[in-house]
Amino acid sequence: MSIHFTTAKKHIRRSPFQAMAAIFVLTVTFFVTTILAVLVYSSGQAFDYFETRPQVIAFLKDDATSEEISNLQSKLSTDARIKEVNYVSKEEALEIYKKATSNNPLLTELVSPSIFPASLEFSLVELSHAESLISEVKNEGIVDEVGFTASLGGEETLTDVVSKLRSITFYLKVGGGIFVAFLLGTSFLVLLVIIGMRMSSRKTEIEILDLIGATARFIRTPLFYEAVIYAVVGVTIGWLAAFIIILYLTPSLIQYFGSIPILPRDTLDLITLMLVIFAGELLVGLVLSLAGSAIALSRVRPRK
Repeated sequence: MSIHFTTAKKHIRRSPFQAMAAIFVLTVTFFVTTILAVLVYSSGQAFDYFETRPQVIAFLKDDATSEEISNLQSKLSTDARIKEVNYVSKEEALEIYKKATSNNPLLTELVSPSIFPASLEFSLVELSHAESLISEVKNEGIVDEVGFTASLGGEETLTDVVSKLRSITFYLKVGGGIFVAFLLGTSFLVLLVIIGMRMSSRKTEIEILDLIGATARFIRTPLFYEAVIYAVVGVTIGWLAAFIIILYLTPSLIQYFGSIPILPRDTLDLITLMLVIFAGELLVGLVLSLAGSAIALSRVRPRK
């Protein structure tokens, strides 16, 4: 193994510009792949957030009894479309109002719990259930009004919101996948050409090795190692460049998007995510390099 690896490194040093071309193409490919993988992850996180985060608030009538409220809460809790249900009394509603208007004490001086309705707040398993649930809750006798806390333009636009979020995620996956496939194809062809050029430049050497009894494996193995070196170096540099950029931008992105978890807030979780992406890219890079070198080396037909 050490002999083949040393031979591969020697061939790379002999033609540094070809090696640089292969590594550069692979670096660009996997840099873009890493960025797109993170974007797909972030869009999926944002979509999950908007599906589960919105709160539906059922404002209750003043004459609703404790038993009626308890029955409605139990009914909503057993609904598979609902994630969790919380009861907010008039007093708790007043406290929420005071916290929201803490910067202007004058707004809280003339209010009392009696002007705030009690309510049942519940979050959804999927945002697409919101319209049907709101319609059903409105028909409950003790419900006065139903509100939707997500700042998405009101319940009449829920279908449009879900559609847009899904479209963004879908086009990002499909468009990114096509672009990455194009880059991978380009990298594959570059590796194919460079390994083919290596073979042409070593034609005399290969013939001599063949004549003195070298096996086909002995002749081909250094070229396989060379392709693997290109892949490992290219994947590592591309991933590392993207990782540094993402690591630098993550604090600003987390601050900008606030509670939307587009990226892991914990550094260890972020590193774990990036290492998973790196492992996948390294596997793809190795398969790409081995397949390209295998096709190029299929033209070498030693007698042994």
